[in-house]
Amino acid sequence: MAKTKKKGESGKRFGPRYGAPIRQKISKIEKKQKALYKCPLCHQRKVKRVSIGIWSCKKCDTKFAGGAYSFKE
Repeated sequence: MAKTKKKGESGKRFGPRYGAPIRQKISKIEKKQKALYKCPLCHQRKVKRVSIGIWSCKKCDTKFAGGAYSFKE
């Protein structure tokens, strides 16, 4: 049996379960939520997700409310 390469973190975590389209959607969402975003106050790319809808800037140490998976100014 031939081995296939698993794409991204969700491919490694879920393996062959749940089907490819669902794993690809999860991978796309996780990529957005783990990305760094631009801070509206200090204009640095240092905003990171703390929890659902809560985002924090590592430089100016301010917290924002935003989207669940991506920071919306």
